[in-house]
Amino acid sequence: MPTVKGMDLVGVAEIRTMLGGISRQRVSIIANTKGFPDPVAVLAMGKVWRRRDVERWIKVNRPDLDD
Repeated sequence: MPTVKGMDLVGVAEIRTMLGGISRQRVSIIANTKGFPDPVAVLAMGKVWRRRDVERWIKVNRPDLDD
């Protein structure tokens, strides 16, 4: 898992898994909706988020997927 100064980061591939294996396209739609966490960076490979921010969003918006 990528780490920058102690940050646990996730990209679209990891978020797909966190959301139960949804498509990359669906992740992009969700990530662009109001209320989804802002990415911490936009790299050539795509956007990256803090894992804890995405986990918090899942806990509130998709409680059935919360571990």
